[in-house]
Amino acid sequence: MKTAVYPGSFDPVTYGHLDIVKRASMMFDKVIVTVMHNSAKSSLFSVDERVKMIKEAVSEFSNVEVDSYDGLLIDYCREKQIHIVVRGLRAITDFEYELQIAQTNRELSHNNVDSVFLTTNLRYSYLSSSTVKEIASYGGEVSGMVPENVFKALELKYNNHLN
Repeated sequence: MKTAVYPGSFDPVTYGHLDIVKRASMMFDKVIVTVMHNSAKSSLFSVDERVKMIKEAVSEFSNVEVDSYDGLLIDYCREKQIHIVVRGLRAITDFEYELQIAQTNRELSHNNVDSVFLTTNLRYSYLSSSTVKEIASYGGEVSGMVPENVFKALELKYNNHLN
């Protein structure tokens, strides 16, 4: 059984992320979307909130699970016996960053973990969690960028009515 992990901060999960989940779920027997704690980022949603939102958003995929981890991705892969990491790419700048991370993970895993890169659907190439949060913080229109449950959570966080 081929299992892949799709790690990220997912703060919040967007339709771009879900596009990658859907496509990965067709390529692998099981995909584990893993909310990673990223100390370099200041999060709007707690890890538990993100896990809950993602679980609801991926409920239609029978071979997708949601998890969280506070540590190195390579340690998570070792613990779960996962050898494939899925990452989404929007632009050349993403590739440069992701390539470095993939090479580091491969080295740290003693060549036991490979990365698979999926290019984003053009419809979502502009989309990032940071963009969604910034627009939402000003009450802007984000309903076409995130699932309904995430939209409602953003409304509650920003305590305003989003368009």
